[in-house]
Amino acid sequence: MLAIASAADLAAKLIRFDTTNPPGLEGACVRFLADLLEDAGLQCELLSKDQDRPNLVARLPGRGAAPPLLLYGHADVVTADPRRWRHPPFGGHVVDGWLWGRGALDMKGAVAMMTSAVLRAKAESVRPAGDILLVILSDEEAGGRFGARFLVEEHARLFDAVRFAIGEFGGVPIDLAGRRFYAVQVAEKQPCWMEATVRGPAGHGAKPMRDGAMAKLARILRKLDRRRMPIHVTPVARRMIETAAPHVARWKRPILRALLRPHLTDAILRLLGGVGQEIEPLFRNTVNATVVRGGEKPNVIPSEIILGLDARILPGMDVERFLTELRAILDGEAELRVLLHDPAPPSPDYALFDTLEGILAELDPEAISIPLLLPGSTDARFFSRLGIQTYGFTPMNLPSGFDFFSTIHGDDERVPVKAVEFGADAIFRLIERYDSL
Repeated sequence: MLAIASAADLAAKLIRFDTTNPPGLEGACVRFLADLLEDAGLQCELLSKDQDRPNLVARLPGRGAAPPLLLYGHADVVTADPRRWRHPPFGGHVVDGWLWGRGALDMKGAVAMMTSAVLRAKAESVRPAGDILLVILSDEEAGGRFGARFLVEEHARLFDAVRFAIGEFGGVPIDLAGRRFYAVQVAEKQPCWMEATVRGPAGHGAKPMRDGAMAKLARILRKLDRRRMPIHVTPVARRMIETAAPHVARWKRPILRALLRPHLTDAILRLLGGVGQEIEPLFRNTVNATVVRGGEKPNVIPSEIILGLDARILPGMDVERFLTELRAILDGEAELRVLLHDPAPPSPDYALFDTLEGILAELDPEAISIPLLLPGSTDARFFSRLGIQTYGFTPMNLPSGFDFFSTIHGDDERVPVKAVEFGADAIFRLIERYDSL
């Protein structure tokens, strides 16, 4: 097995495995990591619903004085069109101190951090109070059926007694009210994928059609673009703002706190400009049109069009209440059908937060940590069924102005090499001090 010099070097090697999902085919990438860990003397197990899409479970033994700590990440990535990239998306090239490629941020860079930290702990004979479970998953980007959901439903025994987990995303800087904060994810929104069916009379393409399915579709898309769902201030969003407010300029504190007053939230979001656009999903349910299917021939007016919708629901809100909000926007012009909905726990366990905050402060003395409600969703929703609290903690000391969340899943995904090493060091420190939790 080829020696791995650093976490960034390992991340580059992982990027070179094309694990685009669909179809995923994470096997080669996952087995590469299994070989690396086994060569270092770690116990590894491969579990799969599909042999081409295995999940890796590696164990660094602890002293048995505490429950295991779970570290997990996924090996699959979203699609990438190489024609739109400055460097090949599966090249894993380092250019001017930046590692380029699909998965650099989401999340092969983070998988490399975790793996590197575990390998370092093994090499330095670190014995934490509890076992460290490193789990590399398939299929996160398409719903987790072959990955986290499979393990939770079919192999829950692996996670007996686990209380805390480290996963994506968090420990990354965000700019808020003129200050730089490290946001550690403690909760996330619930995914809700739907189909909206729009119906109208069919007809010949030569005959003018008024108020048909296409016209209804146009109105629906316009409503989704122009109208917003109601404001809701969740406990996590409240804690995030209240933690951040004392650290901004005095005159900005009442403005920031006004976000927590629903009748003022929209006005403050507009006042905050680009930052307001980034944090808006923390205060309302959202829905985006993503897929349109309808029509078979140019000369046939379709009687039915199906619109795919990707909704993200705030924690603590049930799907029926969300659907009531959405139907109020659509004015009855579509029939809604829920395809996927994985509820998230309504409230997080903050017991590990102070430890993570302390690690960030050691590595960056100017770090101010705040809890984060993630606008998206991760495999954390599956592990939460077992009572496991996930912290999004893949720390990266990214440069000011770098748009982390827009770069994920975008063209030219990249990460500074030093940020990958920063994260690997942070996770190693967590493994070291698991003794004291």
